[in-house]
Amino acid sequence: MKVIVDSGSTKADWKFLSGEEETSLHTMGFNPVFHSSDQIEQEVNKAFKGIMNLEQEAEIYFYGSGCWDQKRKAVIENGLKRVFTNAKIDVHHDLLGAARATCGNDPGISCIIGTGSNTCLYDGKDVIDNVTNLGYLCGDEGSGTHLGKKLIRHYFYRELPKELEEAFEVFVGGGKQKILDTVYDGTPPNVYLASFTRFMSEHVDHPFIQRILYRSFAEFIDRHVRKYPGHLKLPVHFIGSIAYVFQDMLKIVLTERAMHHGIFIKQPIDNLVAYHREFVY
Repeated sequence: MKVIVDSGSTKADWKFLSGEEETSLHTMGFNPVFHSSDQIEQEVNKAFKGIMNLEQEAEIYFYGSGCWDQKRKAVIENGLKRVFTNAKIDVHHDLLGAARATCGNDPGISCIIGTGSNTCLYDGKDVIDNVTNLGYLCGDEGSGTHLGKKLIRHYFYRELPKELEEAFEVFVGGGKQKILDTVYDGTPPNVYLASFTRFMSEHVDHPFIQRILYRSFAEFIDRHVRKYPGHLKLPVHFIGSIAYVFQDMLKIVLTERAMHHGIFIKQPIDNLVAYHREFVY
């Protein structure tokens, strides 16, 4: 059995492959920055025990956010190994998964814009360059967290147009105190901040929301994607819910810079399965 996993900070998509048969399952996302091996073990056991044979021989390919070095990869590997006791486990950064899902074996630039954001330059085989992602505290330009921060700043600083302010207070349902309590109560705030993009998608035609989107995406493209050699010639691909939902604005930003968009994928898991069937099996 082969298992392909695509994990962001919010959710993880799993594909269990046995010959031509595929089984799709979902869990919470596992990011070693926020989650321990113990948490991963508990959640995977809860999700799959009694559904899958966890003791059979398997090869697991895990692509995840936060898995940028061996220390963090080991957090994921150790948690999974406790559940899948007879599995060979390969943990990769989600950037490699993004590149394989969008580019296959062709060169290109692959971008992740979901709860967080990241980019890489791919030569058709390996990730050969990556402008450092500083995470949600200092970076993550263009991401759901970045957009959420911008939106709530405008709200708290009394900069939202009246109609948006009234609609936003209905959307939040608890006002400024609820936002502050949730952001600073000790739980990872990035997912909560990114949740405000749902409000933005509901009001995407409002000029104020469009300006927030444009500036955030322009900052993402200028600070990351335009640093790669060949960015004017190579296709720029996107993965993630934020990129998929707001792709029209991303296309505008790219066109203004004489750059060319590639494909937009909301969930890369099916493309990763196709890649592993064609090139890794």
